[in-house]
Amino acid sequence: MNDIFGLLSGQFFPLLLVNTVFLAVLLRGIFFRHSPKRNFLFGFFMFGTGVFLVTHLLQGVDISMGFAFGLFAIFAMLRYRTETISIRDMTYLFLVIVISLLNGVGPLTPEGAAFVNAVLCIIVAIGETSLFAPRVFEKRIRYENINNIRPENYHLLVADITQRTGLNVTNIEITDIDFLSDIANLQISYSETK
Repeated sequence: MNDIFGLLSGQFFPLLLVNTVFLAVLLRGIFFRHSPKRNFLFGFFMFGTGVFLVTHLLQGVDISMGFAFGLFAIFAMLRYRTETISIRDMTYLFLVIVISLLNGVGPLTPEGAAFVNAVLCIIVAIGETSLFAPRVFEKRIRYENINNIRPENYHLLVADITQRTGLNVTNIEITDIDFLSDIANLQISYSETK
């Protein structure tokens, strides 16, 4: 019993506070603002809290940071491998694990952990802006003007789809052509602003 109170004293509560605050900043302030997936928000937050608690409480056991990271990475892959999860969501899961491991077993004071977490959150926030990468969206459409799908008529295809949809089309990829019904399936990429 004394061992548990020994582990919980000292840096545990300040690091738990730092971990909770920066998970909230990362997930609620950055992730949820750009992608309102409530189930992922809750799951990622609880996953990060669990990683912190287990790694901090196992800190007295002779394990390395690599072992701890591998343990939770394998767990994440086993749990989320059946769920269709985007690369962006998987990146946030990775960041949750990184923050929680740094706070749980990293050789940092609470102030140092807060600084590292703040730098990481700032980098992620900048990465989510259009300054880093312009927002490009994709849409699949069925297109009936089969003459415009020829390579020499690409500019006509872009102009026609832009005029019909009102979208700022940046790229068009022909995914499928049905010559019997004169229809092509297209994947269009477009940006937010014209």
